[in-house]
Amino acid sequence: MTFRRPRRGANGGAKVLARFRPVIIHLVDGTYELFRHFYGARRVTQGQDQPFGAVIGVLGTVLQLVETGATHVGVATDHVIESFRNRLWADYKTGDGIEPALLSQFHPLEEALTAMGVVVWPMIELEADDALASAARIAAADERVEKVCIWTPDKDLAQCVDSERVVQVDGRRRLIRDAAGVREKFGVEPRLIPDFLALVGDAADGYPGIPRIGAVTAARLLNQHGAIEHFPSDVLGNSREQALLFKRLATLRTDAPLFQDVEELRWQGPTTSFGAWTERFAAPHLLERSRKACHPGL
Repeated sequence: MTFRRPRRGANGGAKVLARFRPVIIHLVDGTYELFRHFYGARRVTQGQDQPFGAVIGVLGTVLQLVETGATHVGVATDHVIESFRNRLWADYKTGDGIEPALLSQFHPLEEALTAMGVVVWPMIELEADDALASAARIAAADERVEKVCIWTPDKDLAQCVDSERVVQVDGRRRLIRDAAGVREKFGVEPRLIPDFLALVGDAADGYPGIPRIGAVTAARLLNQHGAIEHFPSDVLGNSREQALLFKRLATLRTDAPLFQDVEELRWQGPTTSFGAWTERFAAPHLLERSRKACHPGL
């Protein structure tokens, strides 16, 4: 399938239709991947953590994407764990409890990915999830984009799914979840995921939900009444305001100005500084893989 875009002539009229191939955008949750590789490696090393073991794992995962055909990739990370949501809810997740051996790998991951030529969004006031949601919105608005793949199993990102064009990918379970998949898993449409999470809570993010409302009840109420704002006053009673606060916590921001053109996400190979990072990690195979991925014919 090819798309055509009008190219303007000197007189301002559409003279030539320029062809371009549709692209698939891959958006990776770098924070999730870092946690996954850190604890995955620990099961093998029996607690003997390598200084950059998780970073090496994430770099390998991103390289695997481009080795298997991905051309446009962006990675979102939590440069700091806290965000604006901590000011809204005192018990919202923080960096407390994250092991130093893991926490120390966040910033090296961001720098190494950049050196590998990958676009990275290190978030401070917003979260990595907000960056993924914002990137998905920007990419989906581009007519050249055939599909947006959000690589994370995080249930928060289910709210970004749109038909079969914006999907969630769980690489570990080899699962792709489109809008029908979201409805099957949660019992509600993707747009109602923030409402669903507000009602049932999200222990990972630190808010408890509304007492005596589980997943089945939440789905039934949302399918019956729509968004929480439309619930009859007697449904939630005194818990209404708290439910709306939790919905605000669960609603991902989509207004981060991460990029203007999806071509900014095109991977064009490692930079000259990547070799120094692979030496620091004692992982020369990553440099070799990145060069081969950039020039597969060599």
